This record gives sequence, C-alpha cells and structure tokens, in this order.
Amino acid sequence: MLCSAIANAGGCKVDEGSVHPCIINGHDYGQLLYSLGVLGLLMLVTIPGGLFAFAVWFILLTLHRASWRKRFSAAVPPPIPRPSSSA
Repeated sequence: MLCSAIANAGGCKVDEGSVHPCIINGHDYGQLLYSLGVLGLLMLVTIPGGLFAFAVWFILLTLHRASWRKRFSAAVPPPIPRPSSSA
C-alpha cells in the first residue's frame, strides 16, 4: 500500500511485471518501488505459513498443558515432616 501511495503521489506506474522509471525530486525510485511492490506478494506465503505454524503451536501447547495438569493432579503431596523429639 505504501508503494502504491508513493507511486500515485509521484505520478508513476508500478506493477509486478517490470521496473518503470519513477522520477521524484530528481531521483529515479523505480527499482525501489518495484521491490516494495513485489515484496508485498511475499505475504501470500508468509501469512498462511504463520497461521499454520500458530495452529500447530497452539495444539502442542494444549496437549502439553493437559499432560502437565494430569501429571500434577495425580501426584501425592509430600509427607509433612515430624518435629524431632531431641529436646
């Protein structure tokens, strides 16, 4: 979105097909805007991958907590020590 906002403000064309010249304040930002635009496509892989990793993590966390709770709920508390009768 930032890429297209900058390109629209400068009156430039940006697409994923090729680099187009974009002169803003005497400098060509075409390659930079192209890179920013193509990096936006990276979210098509990272967002689903991140959601999948989160789902796996959440399932493992739930299983771990269930086994942890089961382990400690079945445990017998340690015996209370008796005071020594040395006095």
